[in-house]
Amino acid sequence: MSESGPALIWSPFADQASAETAAGRLLDEGLVACVNILPVMRSLYVWNGERGSGEECGALFKTDAALLDAAIARLAEIHPYEVPAITGWRCDAAAPATAAWIGALVQDGN
Repeated sequence: MSESGPALIWSPFADQASAETAAGRLLDEGLVACVNILPVMRSLYVWNGERGSGEECGALFKTDAALLDAAIARLAEIHPYEVPAITGWRCDAAAPATAAWIGALVQDGN
């Protein structure tokens, strides 16, 4: 098991419904404590050597560092994009109550 402490995962989705579906699955599986789904955002990108743009929504998943790799792997499995952009990182700092709440994911054995 990896070191413990708060961690975050960021991923864009085509629409709010697909973000909510992924969020619900990770919540039900005990891999995340919370997901913030942000409304429509404009995405500019390069894909397969070509510039593109579109509207997406973003999702910020809150988890414990001990579950970070598993949560990223599971999100990659269930994400509707063929090649989803998923990034995760361990937090350098968090309020003690926030760290305890997120840490309960691991302490509760989920």
